[in-house]
Amino acid sequence: MKKQRIQSIDALRGLAVVLMVAHHFLFDLYAFLGAPRWLFYNPVFNILHYVFAVVFIGLSGVSSRFSRSNIRRGVIVLAIALAMSLVTWFLAMPIRFGVLHLLGVSMIFYGITHKMWESIPDKLMPVLCVLLIILSLLAVNFIRIDSEHLWMFGWYTEDFYSADYFPMLPWLFVFLFGTWVGKHVREGHLPKWFYTFSVPFFPQVGRKALIIYIVHQPILYGLTVLIGLILY
Repeated sequence: MKKQRIQSIDALRGLAVVLMVAHHFLFDLYAFLGAPRWLFYNPVFNILHYVFAVVFIGLSGVSSRFSRSNIRRGVIVLAIALAMSLVTWFLAMPIRFGVLHLLGVSMIFYGITHKMWESIPDKLMPVLCVLLIILSLLAVNFIRIDSEHLWMFGWYTEDFYSADYFPMLPWLFVFLFGTWVGKHVREGHLPKWFYTFSVPFFPQVGRKALIIYIVHQPILYGLTVLIGLILY
């Protein structure tokens, strides 16, 4: 019998996706239609961007506890990410290591090393992940490494550019923290309402997160061009 999906996880992912799409649409309005800069660059969105990135990446880690093969899942996601890199390179807005690259590599990494992480005492795992997040943030911000080949990990030169950028440090450990949460979700340790929670629209969006991520920017760009034609 097929297990029923947990609506609250899909709903949270769906909310993160909707806000991501809205955020990217505001960027398109600023970049291509000359909308005010504050519409995209402002303190509120600067904070929310990272809040919902944590939610999205952490939930991917949670989902890894329910996957039959994280390596296979990661290879598929990474292949899609590399295809997007190729397309965006020709569009002069290259994505070298965006969120899909991060998730693909993280899934493969976890698929290979999951036994090691599962051997860590349960109470120690979240403390270790938070410590590694803090240490990696300090490392990439305060340790200077002049290399053109470490942008995947968070070190890059002044001429580096990626239209979407989520390096392994510290985001891998956000993903791994999600796998710890996923263990408790799968074992039924969370409150009962978490498993019975239901809300319209957002769960459906969350279940189509990958497809929406792939197609949303071309659609938004077309919509932006259409708005420009109407207004100007």
